[in-house]
Amino acid sequence: MPFKFETLRVWQLAFDLADEIHCTVQGFPKAEMFSLSHQIKRAADSVVLNIAEGSTGSTNPETKRFLNIALKSAIETVACLMMAKRRTYIADTPYQQLYTRYEQLCKMITAYRNSLP
Repeated sequence: MPFKFETLRVWQLAFDLADEIHCTVQGFPKAEMFSLSHQIKRAADSVVLNIAEGSTGSTNPETKRFLNIALKSAIETVACLMMAKRRTYIADTPYQQLYTRYEQLCKMITAYRNSLP
């Protein structure tokens, strides 16, 4: 693997979750295609992309800045999931599984950010 981000467990989890989000929104109503569906996919993808971008030989403060953006995007994804659940676009079990995994991801991003000097 030629890129540093590919070896990061936090990036791997974010990447897997972004794929899960993309599959999940397939079940959303067509009326949501350009609103909540689009927003949650962009937020989930933003987590992946910011972790990757922050890992590219940047200074530690620059890496932390990208991790902060990734963390905010992960939280945005959770808020979108909450909206989808309230609007009954997603059932309880898949919602809870995604919620729990995003909670884990947020903890991993925070731990990675805090481990940097």
